[in-house]
Amino acid sequence: MGKVKIGIIGCGGIANGKHMPSLSKVREAEMVAFCDIIPERAEKAAKEYGVEGAKVFEDYHDLLACPEIDVVHVLTPNNAHAPITIAALEAGKHVMCEKPMAKNSEEAKAMLAAAKRTGKKLTIGYQNRFRPDSLYLKKVCENGELGDIYYARGLAIRRRAVPTWGVFLDEEKQGGGPLIDIGTHALDLTLWMMDNYEPELVVGTKYRKLADTENAANAWGPWDPKKFTVEDSAFGFIRMKNGATIYLEAAWALNTLLVDEAKTILCGTKGGADMLGKDDGLRINGEKYSHTYTTEPELAAGGAAFYDGEVPEAADLEAQMWIDHVLDDSKPLLVKPEQALVVTQILEAIYQSAETGEPVKF
Repeated sequence: MGKVKIGIIGCGGIANGKHMPSLSKVREAEMVAFCDIIPERAEKAAKEYGVEGAKVFEDYHDLLACPEIDVVHVLTPNNAHAPITIAALEAGKHVMCEKPMAKNSEEAKAMLAAAKRTGKKLTIGYQNRFRPDSLYLKKVCENGELGDIYYARGLAIRRRAVPTWGVFLDEEKQGGGPLIDIGTHALDLTLWMMDNYEPELVVGTKYRKLADTENAANAWGPWDPKKFTVEDSAFGFIRMKNGATIYLEAAWALNTLLVDEAKTILCGTKGGADMLGKDDGLRINGEKYSHTYTTEPELAAGGAAFYDGEVPEAADLEAQMWIDHVLDDSKPLLVKPEQALVVTQILEAIYQSAETGEPVKF
């Protein structure tokens, strides 16, 4: 097979900040078509990242009608993930959809069903799995070095970093605020490390306590309280069917100095681990010879799992492994849609519990 020909749907921030730069480094890939509801964005993307003669569209149906396209990257607001992904799969394209999988579990289930029905490949853009510390810790967990992991925390906490561009503050288009935006990464990492996708009960709370602040201090400038229609923080307690406990914390704006994003803390019967070490490094702790110990692997020098030499950026490794899997079924698909569906189900349950004041049972 020659080059994998890719169509980009949605040429905004995540496309320019992650997907297109990373795909441009994959020698087996070519970006041949670009689509955006703002034509100028698609035209700009085609000039910067497209092959000669790359096509530009305003309607994604027209892009999907191109027979030469093998793969579609869906990089739109959350409310468009499901309809575009399903249409792409039914058009015979493999799909990389940016996280979260969908606004809700019903849409996510429909995406998974479409992938199974069409036989096309589907993955979700949880690039934090591809960080060196994540890949190393996954090996530690797989080798049983932590034992039975029965307590974990997922952290996605910002002190003041509310995204003020795009549609991040629009509940209708996004389905929520920091929980579905960055909490989803922390939850995905935690479930993946535990290899546990069977929730039993979820209790959630969400808050909109700081969103009405005028001229607020913020990394991206003050937000408009009138447009801030989502929560500014949310928290979830998750009990798994095997008795394990997960506590998930997500905030764009919170009065705290404990600030960490897309991190997990794991506690097992043989040892523990967290991503809170020096320079955000991985720390592994345990007990040997009647003494406790803590180690911090030097990951930058040794290369990431599956690759030797220089450590690639997480987004670059994600793009390369995705295209490798498209070309060869034997190559690993690190983010399976079945796993991403469970992430969406738990996030939805946290929101539901926060609204009703009742636990959600699975």
